[in-house]
Amino acid sequence: MRQTLDFLLYHWLKVDRLSARERFSEHSRETFDAVLDTCERIAREKFAPFNRLADTEEPRFDGERVHLPQATHEALAAYVESGMLAAAQDAEHGGLQLPCVIEMAANCFFSKASVAMGGYAMLTNGNANLLMAHGTPVQREVFAMNEFSGRWFGTMCLSEPQAGSSLSDVATRAEPDGADFEADPLGPRYRLTGNKMWISGGEHEITENIVHLVLAKIPGPDGKPLPGTKGISLFIVPKHLVDTDGRLTGERNDVALAGLNHKLGYRGTTNCLLNFGEGRQLPGGRPGAIGYLVGKPGEGLRCMFHMMNEARIGVGLGAVMLGYAGYEASLDYARQRPQGRPMTAAGKDASQPQRPIIEHADVKRMLLAQKSYVEGGLALELFCARLVDEQHTGTPEEAAAARLLLDVLIPIAKSWPSEWCLEANSLAIQVLGGYGYTRDFPVEQYWRDNRLNMIHEGTHGIQALDLLGRKVVMDGGQALMALAGRISDTAQRAGQVPGLAEAANELGAALAAVGGATKKAWSTGEPEEALANATPYLQAFGHTVLAWIWLEVVLALEGTDLESDFAQGKRAAQRYFFAYELPKIHAWLGVVARREALTREMRDAWF
Repeated sequence: MRQTLDFLLYHWLKVDRLSARERFSEHSRETFDAVLDTCERIAREKFAPFNRLADTEEPRFDGERVHLPQATHEALAAYVESGMLAAAQDAEHGGLQLPCVIEMAANCFFSKASVAMGGYAMLTNGNANLLMAHGTPVQREVFAMNEFSGRWFGTMCLSEPQAGSSLSDVATRAEPDGADFEADPLGPRYRLTGNKMWISGGEHEITENIVHLVLAKIPGPDGKPLPGTKGISLFIVPKHLVDTDGRLTGERNDVALAGLNHKLGYRGTTNCLLNFGEGRQLPGGRPGAIGYLVGKPGEGLRCMFHMMNEARIGVGLGAVMLGYAGYEASLDYARQRPQGRPMTAAGKDASQPQRPIIEHADVKRMLLAQKSYVEGGLALELFCARLVDEQHTGTPEEAAAARLLLDVLIPIAKSWPSEWCLEANSLAIQVLGGYGYTRDFPVEQYWRDNRLNMIHEGTHGIQALDLLGRKVVMDGGQALMALAGRISDTAQRAGQVPGLAEAANELGAALAAVGGATKKAWSTGEPEEALANATPYLQAFGHTVLAWIWLEVVLALEGTDLESDFAQGKRAAQRYFFAYELPKIHAWLGVVARREALTREMRDAWF
């Protein structure tokens, strides 16, 4: 994997050129490589050996505390010591000022080694990043800095049992805490009551405190919360109350664990139902958990979505690395497992020795599919992370162009690997046959862990509605046109390279098909008609993007040893994707273009 990672970073994305920018001027390829080497070593030594342990020894609650394996504590201590929690932060805040693309590349080792144990760090980093963008100076100093140092970890508390992904139906309330609620130096102080579900990292003893970021509604003058998402505000609700110097006061906040969720996968990350305002007596004698407003009332979702780009790239990258782990495990197995003999005109010769299953065409097909999914997915995630750096540190023109591309690519960056690297995990199980279905080999766990990624950080259906319902049509389709321009440029360049002209034409035809289906889906202007087939549109759009990414990757091979096994493998994966995967888009786009009505017309009773 490291050879592919280095190739994508330095030969394709040319990330070493970022050192010419002021923010990254203290870095070079040598410092980037040192970060990657360190993270690869920590992941190999502290995370990977205990991935199965974290899966089998699930978090358990004894009535007072949640217990995790000691290996989880030690792995996260090593992660904290590496400085990666603050990797992208300013040096004056203890950060390394790393580019987002290097931070993501370094974190992929942890996702591959144990995605569940690494989840605590990803959540904490996202929590603290949000506070750096929207918190007050005191909130940044007290909460974000203690998270970046690893002294405290963080969560996001969005979903509720009755609301799920429908955030407009959030029922958690936040009432001003007394007449002087605005005078608290930690921020306007509120009392929160309600329940939050699916809170990863919501209760543990890894750190001395947990910083919950909670969405809740502030009642209006009539005592009723504002309907819809405009009434949602964001609050810092620490597990243990703290003072303005970041010291624990000794008082636990009114945040109680209502139960642990028992999951198919991702078992090494605690996942909780939390009750806010269950009845614990706190200073002032008023009911509710103490929370501090972040930003302005009613701006909770705007603040929360600040971190979504990087969070969704992170989810996509996690899906990629689980797929990658399964690919490598099944490849290793296929090279060692003898079974079957060559077919000849006369049939099989049983006197001949069996051959490794990697010599069978169908096994090669399954391995090639995995390779095309996971290496293409890795390239996609790194490309999006590179766009984040462009948005933050490029010229105004470069930043604007990067923002447009990110707008339309983020739903793909999250959803495509979540579906197709999960399929890679399924194929890895198939390569191992019956053994793949047992716990004697790791591929079944990779599949179980990866199955979550189509659900969290916005389900597949939500990403599809976002893409077709908003991203490709907003601002007159500017984001879609920006992407189309980049894809057309790649196709034009590939058309001049021997052996790639046919692929270039196929990519151009796919892009035209996506554009045509987009127009036909919206031709009546009726959202219900256009969006009924949003998920097939998402699949077709994603496959077109990945075909483009693969063509970009093989174009970057120019100037290298094209006869090497490495280069030949990349070309084979690209050929596989264009021969076996890209043709699927026409079936998906067919129902989109004709606004197939079946799913809208289907009635409950018919099921």
